[in-house]
Amino acid sequence: MRVKSTRRIMAIVWMVIRFMMQIYWFYLLHSRVWDEQDKQEWEALLTKQAREYRKTAEKKGGLLIKLGQFLSSRADLLPKIFIREMEGLVDRVKPTSFTHSEAILKEELGSRYETEIVHLNPKAVASASIGEVYEAYLQNGRKIAVKVQRHNVRQIFHMDFKALRIIFFLLRKFTSIGKKSDMKALYAEVVTIISRELDFQKELEHADYFKKRYKGNPDIKVPDYYPELCTGRVLVMDWVEGRKVTDTDYLDAQKIPREQVAKALFQFFSDQFLNSGMFHADPHAGNIMVQPDGKIVLLDFGMVGEIRAADTEYLREAIQGIVLDDYETVIQALYKMEFLLPSADSEKVKRILRKTVDLYKGGQLDVGDTESFLKLMEELQVIVKEQPIQLPADFAFLGRAVFLAIGLVAVIYPQADLVEWGKPVILRWMRGSKKHSSIYTGIITNSLRPFLSMPRALVDWLTDGEKQRGWERDKQKNQLLHHFYFFYTVLLLVLTAGSAYTGIQGIIQHTLWLVLVGFILTFLFFGLWLILFIKHVLLLRSINKTRRL
Repeated sequence: MRVKSTRRIMAIVWMVIRFMMQIYWFYLLHSRVWDEQDKQEWEALLTKQAREYRKTAEKKGGLLIKLGQFLSSRADLLPKIFIREMEGLVDRVKPTSFTHSEAILKEELGSRYETEIVHLNPKAVASASIGEVYEAYLQNGRKIAVKVQRHNVRQIFHMDFKALRIIFFLLRKFTSIGKKSDMKALYAEVVTIISRELDFQKELEHADYFKKRYKGNPDIKVPDYYPELCTGRVLVMDWVEGRKVTDTDYLDAQKIPREQVAKALFQFFSDQFLNSGMFHADPHAGNIMVQPDGKIVLLDFGMVGEIRAADTEYLREAIQGIVLDDYETVIQALYKMEFLLPSADSEKVKRILRKTVDLYKGGQLDVGDTESFLKLMEELQVIVKEQPIQLPADFAFLGRAVFLAIGLVAVIYPQADLVEWGKPVILRWMRGSKKHSSIYTGIITNSLRPFLSMPRALVDWLTDGEKQRGWERDKQKNQLLHHFYFFYTVLLLVLTAGSAYTGIQGIIQHTLWLVLVGFILTFLFFGLWLILFIKHVLLLRSINKTRRL
């Protein structure tokens, strides 16, 4: 096992080192200014590397598949060509021997495996990098799906995490990506998010959350799970009859209106993407089914993200700033959401945002149809990659989920007008919560600001003369105090010097009373001089401060 572990780590790390060497060699052979042929060769190199990674991931499985899916959401890190290839990475690997799965079932469920689960088909109906799904029945005859964690998957992922740590170290030290991004934080995100999928109890909690959240939605269904038969490596749920939601032939055969299904999906994902709470972060066609009655069934809650309530409000602030042409508010909201790194050039980001919005207002960006909307999202991915932006993991998954969800809607109902469908949803969302003012309040306040400022300006104008007289009085007072302090500090300094001279003369003449009087007066006059000197300095500072104001 140790030999296999070392070989696996070395193979993964060596693949990345080769990629880095190929990129360095390309830059060495090409000038800084690229012509069209250089660009084509560069794209060909990235495409070749991306395809090699995808094939290696599909062959070796483990973390490589999950990492590929994670990186497909990171437009702030990888080129568009690489991301496009990663989007085609399907989490489907060759099933393991049923002997291993049965051993896990017996270990996790004990006697309940044989007493409560019957007629389990040893041939897996689905096999992914983390788990395999089998068809079975309960003693009461109810058909179920049994998801079992793959044999040694935890050990394999542990090996891959070691390889990933080495890779991230190399990227941090020797690449521009590493210099631009916080690779340590990114590594922690990858480990945290993917490790979460290794615990099936987490998936059970996520499924329970979505079931409760959409309990009253007649279009959405979440299968019933059996908690007493679920463990960290086994999940048992109801079997779902249906087809992939993108099977349009099935929809037509069952006379299910495509527009109805597309709208239901749009409403479902809009609620998740705009409001705080968890969202399904892997909404591809294999995880969403449609039943003969048109009801949409959600599967696989291993990969979820979460939008905090505070982030929802920050997003409202950003959109309000765009509407009101207040891009400083937009930038501050992006900082609050941790979109911008501390080293970000906020003025440059402002210019890019303003330019993008101006293009849309000028009609050069048409988001009236799905294809244009997807094109706009690709352009935004390019902007994200070029700027000092590092998306938090949940927002990166959110972007990927939005992209996948829009793609599903486009396949099911290509005529979908996302703008028209989205208007009522966005309007409700933009009204905000009871605790926060809506965007309309901001717009009205912004419009009335010049009028609201008029009374104050009028009062300032009327009281200007009185202020001027007050300033003159203060000026004369300060001048008199300055002369007072200056005169008496000089006088006390002279008296201090005279008293000290008297004391010194008493010492020379051996006259005790002169010594006592001289030094007593010296300390007295010096003390008074010190007090007046300090007060004089404070007065001068006050005058300078007032003068600056």
